[in-house]
Amino acid sequence: MTVQENLAYIQQEVERACQRVNRSLDEITLVAVTKTVGIEKTNEVLQAGLVHLGENRNEGFLQKYEYFGDKATWHFIGSLQSRKVKEVVNEIDYLHSLDRLSLAKEIQKRRAKPIRCFVQVKTSAEESKQGLDIEETIEFIYNLQQFDKIEVVGLMTMAPYTDDEMQIRSCFQMLRKLQKQVQDLNLSYAPCTELSMGMSNDYTIAIEEGATFIRLGTILVGKE
Repeated sequence: MTVQENLAYIQQEVERACQRVNRSLDEITLVAVTKTVGIEKTNEVLQAGLVHLGENRNEGFLQKYEYFGDKATWHFIGSLQSRKVKEVVNEIDYLHSLDRLSLAKEIQKRRAKPIRCFVQVKTSAEESKQGLDIEETIEFIYNLQQFDKIEVVGLMTMAPYTDDEMQIRSCFQMLRKLQKQVQDLNLSYAPCTELSMGMSNDYTIAIEEGATFIRLGTILVGKE
């Protein structure tokens, strides 16, 4: 299957999910996660009309950025080590994994202009999942007030990889509830209007629960 064929299927599924909960298609931004593919397949993604690209490693991102540059809107979706911030922070448009003050301090030091960030929140009990606990997220966001290079545009989470739809849905519902709490604080640096949640196995559920950014890899671009 080509990227274009996969995209046609995904767009149908996104439209159906939006219809089920009376949402508009233009509320959803599809981030094509190109971390598992090379230049040729990434170019196929761009040719299909998708401009939001997601990478999770410095090396992979820098290789593609050197090739495509400002033809794409770049999302860094993996954990970003503080010591490697300087390598990528002025080239990416969105960071989906802000989860500690040491990272925020390094971004503040290295970034030339404000960057749109998602605060990563852990909504499941899986040990492998990264992010802030729900209970510590609001205090963390308050502490970001000192960094004028960071704009908290939203929250991000990853649901467990499971067939238990209720478990997945619960994770997304928790994030949406937390988003509302942050919005109610009326913080100028943290409008928190976006929800980055939903991947290849659960993106339709995420849309039903309020996702505005979905991150699709395998189902869209496959693997190389």
